[in-house]
Amino acid sequence: MLKRRRFKQTKTLQERLADEAARLRTEAGALAPGRRREILLRRARQDETAMQIEAWLHSPGLRAPT
Repeated sequence: MLKRRRFKQTKTLQERLADEAARLRTEAGALAPGRRREILLRRARQDETAMQIEAWLHSPGLRAPT
């Protein structure tokens, strides 16, 4: 049976998503308009949405997003 490799995360999910979104936006800013740039910007928006969902899930009372 194979053993699973486990990693102890040093940063929170919120921090990792924020870092990734910032990195993607910086990388996209250096590119000319085109398909690759749009893909990077879409991934950055997905990371930002994931940050909002994660914050909502951990909020007290689980209120609906506004």
